[in-house]
Amino acid sequence: MLDIPSSRESSASQPEPEDKLAGEPLRESALTGIFEISQILTAPCRLEVTLANVVGLLQSFVQMRHGIVSLFDEDGIPDITVGAGWSEGSDERYRMQLPRKAIDQIIATDNPLVVENVAAEPVLSAADREVLGASDDTPVSFIGVPIRIDSKVVGTLTVDRIRDDWSSLRLEYDARLLAMIANLVGQTVKLHRLFACDHERLMAEKDRVQKQVLEVRQPARERKKLNAHGIIGDSPALRGLLEKIAVVARSNSTVLLRGESGTGKELVAKAIHESSSRARRSFVKLNCAALPETVLESELFGHEKGAFTGAFSSRKGRFELADKGTLFLDEIGEISAPFQAKLLRVLQEQEFERVGSNHTIKVDVRVIAATNKNLEEAVARSEFRADLYYRISVVPLLLPPLRERRSDIPLLAKEFLRKFNNENGRNLTLEASAIDVLMNCGFPGNVRELENCIERTATLCAGSSIVRSDFACCQGQCLSAMLWKSVPEERPDQPAPMPPVPAKSISPLAEATQPIQSACGELASLGPPGTVLVSGAKVADRERVIAAMEKSGWVQAKAARLLGLTPRQIGYALRKYGIEIKRF
Repeated sequence: MLDIPSSRESSASQPEPEDKLAGEPLRESALTGIFEISQILTAPCRLEVTLANVVGLLQSFVQMRHGIVSLFDEDGIPDITVGAGWSEGSDERYRMQLPRKAIDQIIATDNPLVVENVAAEPVLSAADREVLGASDDTPVSFIGVPIRIDSKVVGTLTVDRIRDDWSSLRLEYDARLLAMIANLVGQTVKLHRLFACDHERLMAEKDRVQKQVLEVRQPARERKKLNAHGIIGDSPALRGLLEKIAVVARSNSTVLLRGESGTGKELVAKAIHESSSRARRSFVKLNCAALPETVLESELFGHEKGAFTGAFSSRKGRFELADKGTLFLDEIGEISAPFQAKLLRVLQEQEFERVGSNHTIKVDVRVIAATNKNLEEAVARSEFRADLYYRISVVPLLLPPLRERRSDIPLLAKEFLRKFNNENGRNLTLEASAIDVLMNCGFPGNVRELENCIERTATLCAGSSIVRSDFACCQGQCLSAMLWKSVPEERPDQPAPMPPVPAKSISPLAEATQPIQSACGELASLGPPGTVLVSGAKVADRERVIAAMEKSGWVQAKAARLLGLTPRQIGYALRKYGIEIKRF
């Protein structure tokens, strides 16, 4: 090592020491290098590429043979290991060049490790010396400094070089320089990791928001799927029903469809089946009101050969055919009381015997029932078993009538006309005036009546498009007009007119016959003048009373005002003729 004078010589003839002459350019080079490294560390780039560029630049002002930056994960396992000339997949190559024992000491002590001669250093293992390529013939120096994030060591910056006299003089200097660069690298790694955490958090938040959006949009996708089953419309009432269908379809619960005739209960049942996990299995349907009890039992449970006259062979019932699938029982409110008990057992136990057999058959069937009957009143009158009611009404769904989804009428009408055109080879269209007529119709028969109206009008239409005058109701020929035409809307702020109070009391018999006598004039306008005599007075027949109720939508208060009666009087007429009140 050269001697460094303790004071500056004033004589110009005295030469400057050699390291003094080299010191200024060396410091200038180091400052320039640190500045350039800081620019690299602040550039927007992938962390591995940034660290590799730092090592590459470090070679220009620090004597070195190899330089490696190694970062570790929480378990101390090398996560990123890069050097000059790093490329994707080359981490393992640089990892093999790390002196493992030296790295462990730097991390454990949190201090730099400076070794002038690796071959003579007992701290390093034989494997480390081999990795660094040190031998008696090839003396190697090693410098390693810790990379910290706050007070935690997260990696190392190491260099090795062939030892010579000049490099030995600069060991401590280069160690301090590498420590400064390691601090800069630590800050950069910290920022990258914070950014990565924020990025993961933002991506997780994005995934969460997207999942919520998908959940919100899911009913819309399911509605699109359900529309393919024939459920057409986009009114709020129908959207609410479709959303319930999508939810109900995910379970195996028994469903009871309630609603007026013609609202599409069979379509809804099929949509539930085809949207469920049973979609690949059978969808079997049966109208319970169309068959007598003995035939209904055979249809549902099947029969054995010879079980009854005409049973020439064994036959599976609907429950067997629907095994692992769905069974739709329409008009379930019409089955007889004895058969209700038989049906209850099947629904509870999922087992039955064929007619004429003692062998019990177990099935896995989802039952969807439908009715337009008021089952609650039927239970109260002991016409329908309460236990069967509770069994089938697990998930009740109320289907909205067409009058509650009027915005769907144009869509339905166009679909029915398209179907008619395809079946009959025609190309009819609906004019705006025709749509206006349909929008003003009551359609007590709901979607079924609308379909019949379109088909009837299209069949009789002589032109290329359907206009207002083509409809039967506009020509005074609509046979169902009595069910909806001129029905006043019930307004809660306008009480029903009270009938005149009699001047004197009347007998119970006279009071009983008075409502029918008062109704004669109004009922006469509803149909043919068929009457019967009660206590010498003309009274309307049963059909006219029913017509008045249907005309008022089965609301007794409306029917009473329509006939000029009190609710009590119309109630007497209903009881007299045994007319069952329909409730929707």
